[in-house]
Order: sequence, then structure tokens, then C-alpha cells
Amino acid sequence: MSMIDSEAQDFTVRAYQDYEFRPVTKEDLKGKWSVFFFYPADFTFVCPTELQDLQNHYEAFKKISCEIYSISCDSVYVHKAWHDHSQAIGKVEFPMIGDPGQVLTRAFDVLAKNREESQRATFIIDPKCQVVGYEIISSNVGRDAEELLRKVEACQFVYEHGDMMCPAAWHPGDTPLVPGNDLISDIKKKNKEIKKEL
Repeated sequence: MSMIDSEAQDFTVRAYQDYEFRPVTKEDLKGKWSVFFFYPADFTFVCPTELQDLQNHYEAFKKISCEIYSISCDSVYVHKAWHDHSQAIGKVEFPMIGDPGQVLTRAFDVLAKNREESQRATFIIDPKCQVVGYEIISSNVGRDAEELLRKVEACQFVYEHGDMMCPAAWHPGDTPLVPGNDLISDIKKKNKEIKKEL
């Protein structure tokens, strides 16, 4: 069953950030945009490239008032060790949630088949704590922070302008789609032109 429009359950987990351990709860999500970025495990191969990519775009996410939470089934102590010993992960500034009890991993239904790790999954959560976008991809394939940023920006635009839609490859400043008879006529006209070319 789709998780779109489902509300995040109450939770309490711990994160490692700014060289400290701190709690993270559903209250931290309220009134803000959030990205839950699940990944299989610390000290692996693809995962550090993803977190490094996210860190490279972290300022852009903060500018649009969106917090990133990276999440794995490792403990916060393993996160700290990874942060201390990896040059790439040592630069990470966003909260690294430890989920050894699989609280969030199970709540978002992204537990891998081995039942020890989370899948490579991304969730965009709006200020009402509702899921407005998500993706699960093979554990062998890394994600793109720039494309994730674009998706968050599009979700924010639709959230603020509920009567408008974002077409493919939409970026802030691009013309949105406005539902109506004019739009339907334009689509039918373009379809006829494509058929003629074929």
C-alpha cells in the first residue's frame, strides 16, 4: 500500500550531530520539511558516497528550510566511529540517526530481506508530518542529492500552490501547469502534432 499522504508515527530515536548525541522525535518534524534518507550500513561502499553528496548540497537544503536525517540500523556510537575515521563522513553536519531497534526502519516499511539493514530509501515529509514523496532503489545504486533537492522544491511549490502542478524536470522559476480546459486543449493539440510526425 502506498505511503503517500500517510502521517509519520510518533517515535523517539537518537542521532549523532555536531559531535554530540541527541534525541529526535516526531516533534522535530512538525512545521518543517524533512528528508528521511535510509541507507544499509556504515563502513560500506555506496553509502559514504551518498552521505558525502548530501553534505555537498546541505546548505541548499537548509536554504529551503529542509532538514536531512540520514538513517541506518547502526547505533549512534557506530555513527560516531564512522564520523571520526572517515574523511568523507567526518564532514557530515546533518543528523545521523541510529536505528538499531529498527523503530523507523519498520515504521516506514524499509527493512531489507536480511532483516538486519534498511533498504536504500528516501522519504520527503511535509510540515504536517505527511509523506509526499518516496523512493526505494537497489542497494547497489546510489542516489543523487541534486535531484532529491529538486523533488523537495517541487513538493514545496505544490504544497504552497495547491491549484498548480509541476511538470517533468520542473525547477524553481519554471512555469507550472495550471489545471483547466486550456491545458487539456494544449495537450490534445500536442498529441495530434506528435501523431502527424510519426
